Amino acid sequence: MTRLLTALVFTPTAVALLLLALPARTPVQVPRAVWVATTAVELALVTAVWAGYGTGGGMQYEVRARWIPTAGVGYHIGVDGLSLPLLALTCVLFLACALYSLRENRRFPPYAALFLFLQTTCLGLFVSLDLILFFVFFDLSIVAMYFVIAGWGHRDAKAAALKFFLYTFLGSLALLLGFIGLYLAATPHTFDMVDLTRQNPLAGRSAHASLVLLAIVVGLAVKTPTIPFHTWLPPAHTEAPAAGSAILAGVLLKMGTYGFLRIAMPMLPDAWRRYALVLVVVGVLSVLHGALVALAQTDFKRMIAYTSVNHMGYIVLGVGAVAATADTSAQARSLAVTGSVTQMVSHGLITGALFLLAGVLYERGRTHDMGAYGGIAATAPVFAALTGAAAFASLGLPGFSGFIAEFQIFTGALGPQPLATALSVLGILLTAGLFLRALRTILMGPLRLPNASGTSHPSLTPHPSRTQRAFPDLRAHEYAGVVPLLVLAVLLGLAPRFLLDVVEPAARTILEQLAR
Repeated sequence: MTRLLTALVFTPTAVALLLLALPARTPVQVPRAVWVATTAVELALVTAVWAGYGTGGGMQYEVRARWIPTAGVGYHIGVDGLSLPLLALTCVLFLACALYSLRENRRFPPYAALFLFLQTTCLGLFVSLDLILFFVFFDLSIVAMYFVIAGWGHRDAKAAALKFFLYTFLGSLALLLGFIGLYLAATPHTFDMVDLTRQNPLAGRSAHASLVLLAIVVGLAVKTPTIPFHTWLPPAHTEAPAAGSAILAGVLLKMGTYGFLRIAMPMLPDAWRRYALVLVVVGVLSVLHGALVALAQTDFKRMIAYTSVNHMGYIVLGVGAVAATADTSAQARSLAVTGSVTQMVSHGLITGALFLLAGVLYERGRTHDMGAYGGIAATAPVFAALTGAAAFASLGLPGFSGFIAEFQIFTGALGPQPLATALSVLGILLTAGLFLRALRTILMGPLRLPNASGTSHPSLTPHPSRTQRAFPDLRAHEYAGVVPLLVLAVLLGLAPRFLLDVVEPAARTILEQLAR
Protein backbone atom coordinates (compact mmCIF):
# COMPACT_ATOMS: atom_id res chain seq x y z
CA MET A 1 0.00 0.00 0.00
CA THR A 2 2.91 2.37 0.57
CA ARG A 3 3.67 2.28 -3.17
CA LEU A 4 0.11 3.16 -4.12
CA LEU A 5 0.69 6.93 -3.93
CA THR A 6 3.85 6.73 -6.04
CA ALA A 7 1.96 4.73 -8.69
CA LEU A 8 -0.89 7.23 -8.56
CA VAL A 9 1.46 10.18 -9.14
CA PHE A 10 3.80 8.84 -11.82
CA THR A 11 1.62 6.52 -13.92
CA PRO A 12 0.25 9.39 -16.06
CA THR A 13 3.75 10.56 -17.00
CA ALA A 14 4.85 7.02 -17.87
CA VAL A 15 1.84 6.70 -20.19
CA ALA A 16 2.55 10.16 -21.64
CA LEU A 17 6.03 9.02 -22.67
CA LEU A 18 4.51 5.97 -24.34
CA LEU A 19 2.08 8.18 -26.29
CA LEU A 20 4.92 10.35 -27.54
CA ALA A 21 6.77 7.22 -28.68
CA LEU A 22 3.86 5.97 -30.82
CA PRO A 23 4.54 5.84 -34.58
CA ALA A 24 3.20 8.80 -36.55
CA ARG A 25 0.79 6.57 -38.47
CA THR A 26 -0.92 5.27 -35.34
CA PRO A 27 -4.71 5.82 -35.62
CA VAL A 28 -5.89 8.66 -33.39
CA GLN A 29 -8.33 6.29 -31.68
CA VAL A 30 -5.38 4.61 -29.93
CA PRO A 31 -4.10 7.65 -27.95
CA ARG A 32 -7.71 8.62 -27.24
CA ALA A 33 -8.46 5.24 -25.71
CA VAL A 34 -5.15 5.18 -23.82
CA TRP A 35 -5.75 8.64 -22.31
CA VAL A 36 -9.27 7.82 -21.14
CA ALA A 37 -8.18 4.44 -19.79
CA THR A 38 -5.27 5.98 -17.88
CA THR A 39 -7.41 8.64 -16.24
CA ALA A 40 -10.01 6.00 -15.38
CA VAL A 41 -7.32 3.86 -13.73
CA GLU A 42 -6.12 6.94 -11.81
CA LEU A 43 -9.64 7.52 -10.52
CA ALA A 44 -9.81 3.87 -9.45
CA LEU A 45 -6.47 4.22 -7.63
CA VAL A 46 -7.54 7.33 -5.74
CA THR A 47 -10.82 5.58 -4.85
CA ALA A 48 -8.73 2.76 -3.37
CA VAL A 49 -6.69 5.30 -1.41
CA TRP A 50 -9.90 6.89 -0.08
CA ALA A 51 -11.36 3.49 0.84
CA GLY A 52 -8.22 2.59 2.80
CA TYR A 53 -7.90 5.95 4.53
CA GLY A 54 -8.36 5.67 8.30
CA THR A 55 -11.22 7.67 9.80
CA GLY A 56 -9.03 8.88 12.64
CA GLY A 57 -7.25 11.33 10.37
CA GLY A 58 -3.55 12.10 10.43
CA MET A 59 -0.95 11.58 7.73
CA GLN A 60 -1.31 8.19 6.03
CA TYR A 61 0.25 6.26 3.13
CA GLU A 62 3.57 7.96 3.96
CA VAL A 63 6.66 7.17 1.90
CA ARG A 64 10.12 8.48 2.79
CA ALA A 65 13.23 8.04 0.63
CA ARG A 66 16.59 9.76 0.33
CA TRP A 67 16.81 12.22 -2.55
CA ILE A 68 19.32 15.04 -1.91
CA PRO A 69 20.33 14.24 1.68
CA THR A 70 23.18 16.78 1.89
CA ALA A 71 20.64 19.57 1.32
CA GLY A 72 17.99 18.15 3.64
CA VAL A 73 15.72 17.25 0.69
CA GLY A 74 13.86 13.95 0.59
CA TYR A 75 11.17 12.15 -1.36
CA HIS A 76 8.47 12.35 1.29
CA ILE A 77 4.82 11.92 0.32
CA GLY A 78 1.58 11.16 2.14
CA VAL A 79 -2.10 12.09 2.36
CA ASP A 80 -4.41 13.47 5.02
CA GLY A 81 -7.82 15.10 5.12
CA LEU A 82 -6.55 18.22 3.32
CA SER A 83 -4.89 16.50 0.38
CA LEU A 84 -7.14 13.46 -0.18
CA PRO A 85 -10.19 15.44 -1.39
CA LEU A 86 -7.98 17.40 -3.79
CA LEU A 87 -6.43 14.19 -5.13
CA ALA A 88 -9.94 12.88 -5.83
CA LEU A 89 -10.98 16.18 -7.44
CA THR A 90 -7.88 16.10 -9.66
CA CYS A 91 -8.58 12.57 -10.91
CA VAL A 92 -12.27 13.33 -11.55
CA LEU A 93 -11.51 16.48 -13.53
CA PHE A 94 -8.78 14.92 -15.65
CA LEU A 95 -11.06 12.01 -16.56
CA ALA A 96 -13.84 14.48 -17.44
CA CYS A 97 -11.45 16.46 -19.64
CA ALA A 98 -10.18 13.30 -21.35
CA LEU A 99 -13.74 12.32 -22.22
CA TYR A 100 -14.63 15.85 -23.31
CA SER A 101 -11.56 15.98 -25.59
CA LEU A 102 -12.37 12.82 -27.55
CA ARG A 103 -13.25 14.95 -30.59
CA GLU A 104 -10.01 16.96 -30.44
CA ASN A 105 -8.11 16.41 -33.69
CA ARG A 106 -5.19 18.87 -33.50
CA ARG A 107 -1.96 17.00 -32.73
CA PHE A 108 -3.78 14.69 -30.34
CA PRO A 109 -0.90 12.52 -29.01
CA PRO A 110 1.14 15.49 -27.67
CA TYR A 111 -2.09 17.10 -26.41
CA ALA A 112 -2.99 13.99 -24.41
CA ALA A 113 0.62 13.56 -23.25
CA LEU A 114 0.72 17.12 -21.92
CA PHE A 115 -2.47 16.61 -19.93
CA LEU A 116 -1.16 13.35 -18.50
CA PHE A 117 2.08 15.04 -17.46
CA LEU A 118 0.06 17.89 -15.99
CA GLN A 119 -1.94 15.35 -13.99
CA THR A 120 1.31 14.03 -12.48
CA THR A 121 2.36 17.54 -11.42
CA CYS A 122 -1.00 18.20 -9.76
CA LEU A 123 -1.18 14.89 -7.92
CA GLY A 124 2.48 15.16 -6.94
CA LEU A 125 2.02 18.58 -5.39
CA PHE A 126 -0.95 17.48 -3.27
CA VAL A 127 0.93 14.50 -1.82
CA SER A 128 4.27 16.31 -1.32
CA LEU A 129 5.56 16.52 2.25
CA ASP A 130 8.88 18.12 1.32
CA LEU A 131 9.08 21.78 0.35
CA ILE A 132 11.45 21.25 -2.58
CA LEU A 133 9.34 18.38 -3.90
CA PHE A 134 6.33 20.69 -3.58
CA PHE A 135 8.22 23.41 -5.45
CA VAL A 136 9.27 21.05 -8.27
CA PHE A 137 5.69 19.98 -8.96
CA PHE A 138 4.49 23.59 -8.54
CA ASP A 139 6.92 24.79 -11.23
CA LEU A 140 6.38 21.89 -13.61
CA SER A 141 2.63 22.52 -13.58
CA ILE A 142 3.34 26.02 -14.88
CA VAL A 143 5.42 24.65 -17.76
CA ALA A 144 2.80 22.06 -18.75
CA MET A 145 -0.06 24.57 -18.70
CA TYR A 146 2.00 27.08 -20.69
CA PHE A 147 2.31 24.59 -23.56
CA VAL A 148 -1.38 23.63 -23.35
CA ILE A 149 -2.44 27.27 -23.72
CA ALA A 150 0.17 28.23 -26.32
CA GLY A 151 -0.22 25.10 -28.44
CA TRP A 152 -3.98 24.54 -28.43
CA GLY A 153 -5.45 27.90 -27.42
CA HIS A 154 -7.33 30.49 -29.45
CA ARG A 155 -6.22 33.55 -31.42
CA ASP A 156 -4.07 35.35 -28.81
CA ALA A 157 -3.02 32.18 -27.01
CA LYS A 158 0.74 32.73 -27.15
CA ALA A 159 0.56 36.17 -25.51
CA ALA A 160 -1.82 34.89 -22.82
CA ALA A 161 0.39 31.85 -22.19
CA LEU A 162 3.48 34.04 -21.85
CA LYS A 163 1.73 36.34 -19.37
CA PHE A 164 0.54 33.33 -17.39
CA PHE A 165 4.04 31.83 -17.33
CA LEU A 166 5.86 35.02 -16.31
CA TYR A 167 3.42 35.90 -13.52
CA THR A 168 3.25 32.45 -12.00
CA PHE A 169 6.97 31.74 -12.45
CA LEU A 170 7.86 34.96 -10.61
CA GLY A 171 5.44 33.86 -7.90
CA SER A 172 7.19 30.50 -7.67
CA LEU A 173 10.54 32.26 -7.19
CA ALA A 174 9.09 34.20 -4.25
CA LEU A 175 7.81 30.89 -2.90
CA LEU A 176 11.28 29.35 -3.18
CA LEU A 177 12.80 32.24 -1.23
CA GLY A 178 10.29 31.63 1.55
CA PHE A 179 11.11 27.91 1.57
CA ILE A 180 14.82 28.67 1.87
CA GLY A 181 14.05 31.01 4.77
CA LEU A 182 12.28 28.17 6.59
CA TYR A 183 15.16 25.81 5.81
CA LEU A 184 17.77 28.15 7.23
CA ALA A 185 15.77 28.74 10.40
CA ALA A 186 15.33 25.02 11.14
CA THR A 187 17.74 23.08 13.34
CA PRO A 188 18.83 20.79 11.82
CA HIS A 189 18.30 22.31 8.39
CA THR A 190 15.52 20.52 6.54
CA PHE A 191 12.86 21.04 3.89
CA ASP A 192 10.63 18.32 5.33
CA MET A 193 7.15 19.73 5.97
CA VAL A 194 6.35 17.43 8.87
CA ASP A 195 9.61 18.25 10.65
CA LEU A 196 9.23 21.99 10.00
CA THR A 197 5.67 21.97 11.33
CA ARG A 198 6.80 20.14 14.45
CA GLN A 199 9.76 22.50 14.99
CA ASN A 200 7.98 25.81 14.34
CA PRO A 201 11.49 27.21 13.65
CA LEU A 202 10.56 30.90 13.45
CA ALA A 203 8.67 31.12 16.75
CA GLY A 204 9.63 34.31 18.54
CA ARG A 205 11.51 35.74 15.54
CA SER A 206 8.90 38.18 14.28
CA ALA A 207 10.96 40.07 11.68
CA HIS A 208 12.37 36.94 10.05
CA ALA A 209 8.98 35.19 10.18
CA SER A 210 7.25 38.19 8.62
CA LEU A 211 9.61 38.21 5.64
CA VAL A 212 9.29 34.47 5.11
CA LEU A 213 5.50 34.65 5.36
CA LEU A 214 5.44 37.54 2.87
CA ALA A 215 7.44 35.55 0.33
CA ILE A 216 5.30 32.42 0.73
CA VAL A 217 1.99 34.27 0.68
CA VAL A 218 2.93 36.28 -2.43
CA GLY A 219 4.00 33.11 -4.25
CA LEU A 220 0.78 31.33 -3.34
CA ALA A 221 -1.43 34.39 -3.91
CA VAL A 222 -0.22 34.66 -7.52
CA LYS A 223 -1.27 31.08 -8.15
CA THR A 224 -4.61 31.38 -6.34
CA PRO A 225 -4.95 34.22 -7.63
CA THR A 226 -6.03 37.03 -5.31
CA ILE A 227 -6.17 40.79 -5.67
CA PRO A 228 -3.82 42.32 -6.94
CA PHE A 229 -2.07 39.31 -8.51
CA HIS A 230 -4.98 38.11 -10.63
CA THR A 231 -4.48 39.92 -13.94
CA TRP A 232 -2.92 36.89 -15.67
CA LEU A 233 -6.02 34.79 -15.09
CA PRO A 234 -8.71 36.21 -17.46
CA PRO A 235 -6.57 36.17 -20.64
CA ALA A 236 -5.21 32.72 -19.79
CA HIS A 237 -8.72 31.34 -19.38
CA THR A 238 -10.12 33.17 -22.40
CA GLU A 239 -7.46 31.87 -24.77
CA ALA A 240 -6.97 28.36 -23.34
CA PRO A 241 -8.81 25.37 -24.81
CA ALA A 242 -11.88 24.41 -22.81
CA ALA A 243 -10.23 21.40 -21.14
CA GLY A 244 -7.21 23.55 -20.26
CA SER A 245 -9.44 26.15 -18.63
CA ALA A 246 -11.25 23.47 -16.65
CA ILE A 247 -7.97 22.12 -15.24
CA LEU A 248 -6.52 25.58 -14.67
CA ALA A 249 -9.55 26.70 -12.64
CA GLY A 250 -10.46 23.36 -11.13
CA VAL A 251 -7.03 22.17 -10.00
CA LEU A 252 -4.14 24.59 -10.53
CA LEU A 253 -5.76 27.48 -8.65
CA LYS A 254 -6.18 25.18 -5.65
CA MET A 255 -2.41 24.84 -5.37
CA GLY A 256 -2.31 28.34 -3.88
CA THR A 257 -5.08 27.92 -1.33
CA TYR A 258 -3.83 24.42 -0.45
CA GLY A 259 -0.40 25.94 0.22
CA PHE A 260 -1.92 28.37 2.73
CA LEU A 261 -3.32 25.45 4.71
CA ARG A 262 -0.43 23.03 4.27
CA ILE A 263 2.56 25.41 4.60
CA ALA A 264 1.88 28.98 5.72
CA MET A 265 -0.54 28.36 8.59
CA PRO A 266 1.11 25.37 10.37
CA MET A 267 4.74 26.40 9.80
CA LEU A 268 4.36 30.12 10.57
CA PRO A 269 1.54 30.26 13.14
CA ASP A 270 2.73 33.41 14.95
CA ALA A 271 3.16 35.41 11.76
CA TRP A 272 -0.10 34.09 10.32
CA ARG A 273 -2.03 35.24 13.39
CA ARG A 274 -0.27 38.62 13.28
CA TYR A 275 -1.21 39.32 9.66
CA ALA A 276 -4.47 37.38 9.41
CA LEU A 277 -6.49 40.59 9.14
CA VAL A 278 -4.57 41.46 5.96
CA LEU A 279 -5.65 38.12 4.49
CA VAL A 280 -9.25 38.85 5.45
CA VAL A 281 -9.13 42.22 3.66
CA VAL A 282 -7.56 40.62 0.58
CA GLY A 283 -10.25 37.95 0.60
CA VAL A 284 -13.09 40.47 0.77
CA LEU A 285 -11.55 42.59 -1.99
CA SER A 286 -11.15 39.50 -4.17
CA VAL A 287 -14.77 38.50 -3.58
CA LEU A 288 -16.18 41.92 -4.46
CA HIS A 289 -13.77 42.85 -7.23
CA GLY A 290 -14.12 39.46 -8.93
CA ALA A 291 -17.91 39.66 -8.88
CA LEU A 292 -18.12 43.31 -9.99
CA VAL A 293 -15.69 42.88 -12.88
CA ALA A 294 -17.42 39.66 -13.92
CA LEU A 295 -20.69 41.60 -14.00
CA ALA A 296 -19.19 43.97 -16.58
CA GLN A 297 -18.03 41.24 -18.99
CA THR A 298 -19.60 40.48 -22.34
CA ASP A 299 -17.38 37.44 -22.96
CA PHE A 300 -18.90 34.33 -21.33
CA LYS A 301 -15.59 32.61 -20.64
CA ARG A 302 -13.96 35.76 -19.30
CA MET A 303 -16.94 36.23 -16.99
CA ILE A 304 -16.46 32.71 -15.58
CA ALA A 305 -12.76 33.47 -15.10
CA TYR A 306 -13.52 36.49 -12.91
CA THR A 307 -15.98 34.45 -10.85
CA SER A 308 -12.98 32.24 -9.98
CA VAL A 309 -11.32 35.29 -8.41
CA ASN A 310 -14.55 35.80 -6.49
CA HIS A 311 -14.76 32.19 -5.27
CA MET A 312 -11.10 31.98 -4.33
CA GLY A 313 -11.70 35.12 -2.25
CA TYR A 314 -14.14 33.18 -0.05
CA ILE A 315 -11.38 30.67 0.74
CA VAL A 316 -8.90 33.42 1.60
CA LEU A 317 -11.54 35.03 3.82
CA GLY A 318 -12.07 31.71 5.61
CA VAL A 319 -8.40 30.95 6.28
CA GLY A 320 -7.78 34.54 7.36
CA ALA A 321 -10.76 34.74 9.69
CA VAL A 322 -9.63 31.59 11.50
CA ALA A 323 -6.74 33.52 13.07
CA ALA A 324 -7.91 37.13 12.85
CA THR A 325 -9.16 37.13 16.46
CA ALA A 326 -9.19 34.79 19.42
CA ASP A 327 -12.76 35.70 20.41
CA THR A 328 -14.48 32.83 18.69
CA SER A 329 -15.20 29.17 19.39
CA ALA A 330 -13.10 26.27 18.21
CA GLN A 331 -16.15 24.93 16.39
CA ALA A 332 -16.48 28.14 14.36
CA ARG A 333 -12.80 28.07 13.48
CA SER A 334 -13.08 24.46 12.40
CA LEU A 335 -16.07 25.33 10.23
CA ALA A 336 -14.09 28.04 8.43
CA VAL A 337 -11.22 25.66 7.62
CA THR A 338 -13.55 22.81 6.63
CA GLY A 339 -15.57 25.19 4.48
CA SER A 340 -12.42 26.40 2.74
CA VAL A 341 -11.45 22.85 1.73
CA THR A 342 -15.03 22.09 0.69
CA GLN A 343 -15.03 25.26 -1.41
CA MET A 344 -11.88 24.09 -3.21
CA VAL A 345 -13.61 20.86 -4.20
CA SER A 346 -16.91 22.54 -5.01
CA HIS A 347 -15.36 25.27 -7.12
CA GLY A 348 -13.33 22.69 -9.04
CA LEU A 349 -16.40 20.67 -9.97
CA ILE A 350 -18.73 23.55 -10.80
CA THR A 351 -16.32 25.87 -12.58
CA GLY A 352 -14.81 22.92 -14.43
CA ALA A 353 -18.29 22.15 -15.78
CA LEU A 354 -18.88 25.82 -16.67
CA PHE A 355 -15.66 26.03 -18.67
CA LEU A 356 -16.47 22.83 -20.55
CA LEU A 357 -19.91 24.27 -21.37
CA ALA A 358 -18.22 27.47 -22.53
CA GLY A 359 -16.16 25.24 -24.80
CA VAL A 360 -19.37 23.80 -26.25
CA LEU A 361 -20.56 27.35 -26.97
CA TYR A 362 -17.30 28.22 -28.69
CA GLU A 363 -17.21 24.99 -30.69
CA ARG A 364 -20.63 25.81 -32.14
CA GLY A 365 -20.26 29.55 -32.74
CA ARG A 366 -16.48 30.24 -32.65
CA THR A 367 -16.98 33.07 -30.17
CA HIS A 368 -17.59 33.55 -26.45
CA ASP A 369 -19.37 36.88 -26.98
CA MET A 370 -22.69 36.55 -25.16
CA GLY A 371 -24.32 39.19 -27.36
CA ALA A 372 -23.84 36.99 -30.42
CA TYR A 373 -26.19 34.34 -29.02
CA GLY A 374 -29.81 34.22 -28.01
CA GLY A 375 -32.72 31.79 -27.77
CA ILE A 376 -30.43 28.74 -27.63
CA ALA A 377 -32.73 26.99 -25.13
CA ALA A 378 -35.20 26.32 -27.95
CA THR A 379 -32.66 24.44 -30.09
CA ALA A 380 -30.35 22.97 -27.45
CA PRO A 381 -32.47 22.31 -24.33
CA VAL A 382 -29.97 19.97 -22.65
CA PHE A 383 -27.16 22.49 -23.07
CA ALA A 384 -29.45 25.17 -21.64
CA ALA A 385 -30.49 22.99 -18.68
CA LEU A 386 -26.92 22.04 -17.76
CA THR A 387 -25.67 25.62 -18.15
CA GLY A 388 -28.47 26.85 -15.92
CA ALA A 389 -27.73 24.16 -13.33
CA ALA A 390 -24.01 25.01 -13.33
CA ALA A 391 -24.76 28.72 -13.00
CA PHE A 392 -27.10 28.22 -10.04
CA ALA A 393 -24.56 25.87 -8.45
CA SER A 394 -21.88 28.54 -8.82
CA LEU A 395 -23.91 31.16 -6.98
CA GLY A 396 -24.39 28.82 -4.02
CA LEU A 397 -27.97 27.67 -4.43
CA PRO A 398 -29.03 25.10 -1.75
CA GLY A 399 -28.81 21.57 -3.06
CA PHE A 400 -25.39 22.13 -4.58
CA SER A 401 -21.93 21.82 -3.06
CA GLY A 402 -21.34 25.58 -3.27
CA PHE A 403 -24.01 26.20 -0.64
CA ILE A 404 -22.40 23.76 1.82
CA ALA A 405 -18.98 25.37 1.35
CA GLU A 406 -20.08 29.00 1.56
CA PHE A 407 -22.41 28.31 4.50
CA GLN A 408 -19.51 26.85 6.48
CA ILE A 409 -17.16 29.71 5.58
CA PHE A 410 -19.69 32.40 6.49
CA THR A 411 -20.69 30.64 9.71
CA GLY A 412 -17.06 30.28 10.75
CA ALA A 413 -16.07 33.83 9.73
CA LEU A 414 -19.11 35.76 10.96
CA GLY A 415 -18.15 35.71 14.65
CA PRO A 416 -14.55 36.91 14.31
CA GLN A 417 -15.12 39.13 11.25
CA PRO A 418 -18.78 40.23 11.00
CA LEU A 419 -18.20 43.24 8.72
CA ALA A 420 -15.94 41.35 6.30
CA THR A 421 -18.39 38.46 6.18
CA ALA A 422 -21.34 40.76 5.54
CA LEU A 423 -19.50 42.43 2.67
CA SER A 424 -18.57 39.06 1.22
CA VAL A 425 -22.22 37.98 1.21
CA LEU A 426 -22.79 40.76 -1.32
CA GLY A 427 -20.60 38.71 -3.65
CA ILE A 428 -23.35 36.08 -3.80
CA LEU A 429 -25.90 38.70 -4.87
CA LEU A 430 -23.57 40.01 -7.55
CA THR A 431 -22.83 36.49 -8.76
CA ALA A 432 -26.56 35.79 -8.99
CA GLY A 433 -27.04 38.94 -11.06
CA LEU A 434 -24.24 38.22 -13.51
CA PHE A 435 -25.26 34.61 -14.11
CA LEU A 436 -28.94 35.46 -14.53
CA ARG A 437 -27.99 38.13 -17.05
CA ALA A 438 -25.80 35.65 -18.94
CA LEU A 439 -28.53 32.99 -18.98
CA ARG A 440 -31.12 35.47 -20.20
CA THR A 441 -28.83 36.74 -22.96
CA ILE A 442 -27.64 33.39 -24.28
CA LEU A 443 -30.60 31.10 -23.69
CA MET A 444 -33.76 33.23 -23.80
CA GLY A 445 -35.56 35.37 -26.34
CA PRO A 446 -35.54 35.09 -30.13
CA LEU A 447 -32.95 32.88 -31.75
CA ARG A 448 -29.66 34.65 -32.43
CA LEU A 449 -26.50 32.92 -33.62
CA PRO A 450 -23.11 34.27 -34.70
CA ASN A 451 -22.11 34.33 -38.36
CA ALA A 452 -19.43 31.73 -37.75
CA SER A 453 -22.04 29.06 -37.10
CA GLY A 454 -23.53 29.40 -40.57
CA THR A 455 -26.26 32.02 -40.16
CA SER A 456 -26.45 35.00 -42.47
CA HIS A 457 -26.57 37.61 -39.70
CA PRO A 458 -26.47 37.31 -35.91
CA SER A 459 -29.72 39.23 -35.55
CA LEU A 460 -31.66 37.10 -38.04
CA THR A 461 -33.47 33.90 -37.12
CA PRO A 462 -32.57 31.11 -39.57
CA HIS A 463 -34.84 28.36 -40.84
CA PRO A 464 -35.37 25.67 -38.14
CA SER A 465 -33.44 23.04 -40.10
CA ARG A 466 -30.47 25.39 -40.37
CA THR A 467 -30.77 26.10 -36.66
CA GLN A 468 -30.44 22.43 -35.82
CA ARG A 469 -27.24 22.27 -37.85
CA ALA A 470 -25.96 25.61 -36.55
CA PHE A 471 -26.27 24.85 -32.82
CA PRO A 472 -26.78 21.14 -32.14
CA ASP A 473 -27.35 20.00 -28.60
CA LEU A 474 -24.70 18.25 -26.51
CA ARG A 475 -22.91 15.34 -28.11
CA ALA A 476 -21.97 12.12 -26.28
CA HIS A 477 -18.42 13.16 -25.36
CA GLU A 478 -19.69 16.50 -24.04
CA TYR A 479 -22.30 14.75 -21.90
CA ALA A 480 -19.58 12.47 -20.54
CA GLY A 481 -17.40 15.43 -19.57
CA VAL A 482 -20.00 17.75 -18.02
CA VAL A 483 -22.73 15.64 -16.44
CA PRO A 484 -20.59 13.72 -13.88
CA LEU A 485 -19.17 16.99 -12.53
CA LEU A 486 -22.63 18.42 -11.90
CA VAL A 487 -23.87 15.12 -10.46
CA LEU A 488 -21.01 15.17 -7.95
CA ALA A 489 -21.78 18.82 -7.12
CA VAL A 490 -25.37 17.78 -6.31
CA LEU A 491 -24.21 14.72 -4.35
CA LEU A 492 -21.92 16.89 -2.20
CA GLY A 493 -24.71 19.40 -1.76
CA LEU A 494 -27.20 16.80 -0.53
CA ALA A 495 -24.92 14.31 1.28
CA PRO A 496 -21.60 15.98 2.17
CA ARG A 497 -20.87 13.74 5.15
CA PHE A 498 -18.43 11.45 3.33
CA LEU A 499 -16.27 14.48 2.48
CA LEU A 500 -16.62 16.27 5.82
CA ASP A 501 -15.66 13.13 7.78
CA VAL A 502 -12.29 13.22 6.03
CA VAL A 503 -11.72 16.99 6.21
CA GLU A 504 -12.81 17.79 9.78
CA PRO A 505 -10.02 15.90 11.63
CA ALA A 506 -7.43 17.64 9.43
CA ALA A 507 -9.07 21.01 10.16
CA ARG A 508 -8.78 20.39 13.89
CA THR A 509 -5.11 19.50 13.47
CA ILE A 510 -4.45 22.78 11.66
CA LEU A 511 -6.16 24.73 14.43
CA GLU A 512 -3.99 23.00 17.03
CA GLN A 513 -0.87 23.88 15.05
CA LEU A 514 -2.05 27.46 14.60
CA ALA A 515 -2.69 27.88 18.33
CA ARG A 516 0.92 27.17 19.32
